[in-house]
Amino acid sequence: MKEIKEKWIYLDNNATTPIDKRVLESMMPFLTHNFANANSTHQFGRHVSSVVRNVRKQIGELIYAEPDEIIFTSGATEAINLAIKGVAASYSHKGNHIVTASTEHAAVLDTCRYLESKGYEITYLSVMPNGLIDLNELKSSLRNDTILVSVMYVNNETGVIQPIKEISQLSHEVGALFMCDGTQAVGKLPVNVDELDIDLMSFSGHKFYAPKGIGGLFLRKRGNRVKLEALLHGGGHEGGSRSGTLNVPGIVALGKASSIAKEEMLQDAERIKALRDELESRLLKFPGAYVNGDVRNRLYNVTNICFPCQDANVIIGRLKNISVSNGSACTAAIIEPSHVLRAMGLTDEDAFASIRFSAGKFNTKEDITATIEAINTIIMPILI
Repeated sequence: MKEIKEKWIYLDNNATTPIDKRVLESMMPFLTHNFANANSTHQFGRHVSSVVRNVRKQIGELIYAEPDEIIFTSGATEAINLAIKGVAASYSHKGNHIVTASTEHAAVLDTCRYLESKGYEITYLSVMPNGLIDLNELKSSLRNDTILVSVMYVNNETGVIQPIKEISQLSHEVGALFMCDGTQAVGKLPVNVDELDIDLMSFSGHKFYAPKGIGGLFLRKRGNRVKLEALLHGGGHEGGSRSGTLNVPGIVALGKASSIAKEEMLQDAERIKALRDELESRLLKFPGAYVNGDVRNRLYNVTNICFPCQDANVIIGRLKNISVSNGSACTAAIIEPSHVLRAMGLTDEDAFASIRFSAGKFNTKEDITATIEAINTIIMPILI
């Protein structure tokens, strides 16, 4: 592999984040000498099992859940599949209607399309031009046979934050469960599953400085306990919800990332927002440039900017040592306009002219300055 000698400027933190060195250090002993299976009954295994129990507590403290309400998965995609398919199977006696939004991540949309092929009825809510759903449309879509409403907390492409508490309240009024894809929120924003009245919530470690391959699902067990049919069978791990040998190194890393986030996220947010705002204000000086999505209700690290009459792929390709994105990393290989931006009313041309910049806690002011200068050298000659 060719060595990259220039400094790499990474502004694609919504796709994945670098591992915090403290997180890496915490997991290393469990890749070397603390390698026991957490489900083994010998003393070595019981020690590792106690570590896993402590991680459940760490994650619970981050999102205000009980430790036994945390199910470990390989990431948010698995958690989403487990949640939606599991609810569909467990509550089919009540109905077969599910409500979601047209701007959800592919993990939600593809799972819902799969269920449609099995006879379930799915309502895909539209969004307003600012990316927010219309609560009146949601209310009119809910029925007595609605079993689940699934709306993401923070949109991965625009950073738009949905009114989660209002959505959960409307869902519960008709006896439906509310599932939230919290992938872009957990570890970045204060999330309280009790205050928001969330029944199920997915999250992924690599979105907040833990490694890839580890995530989880919050599954409410207090009050009206949520029932969930398992996807994976073979040992009854995770309380029967998800069989498979636990990824202990990843779990330990997720716990450490959760503890760091709880202590530092607000401080990080203030600094990251200042970097994002500086970048955004400078880039909006290009003729016709505008921000996609609601600028008041969005995550502090994201700006999705349309540069009319430009080709985002060309710009990205010419940013040799700068990483930015033109959409979700999970669908970036598909040469189609962003389904999120199209749902917000953008034309194909403007969707293809839009770039997402997502900063993280390791970015610096120098990164922002260099990015502005690099884009300036690419776009200005075209404008001239």
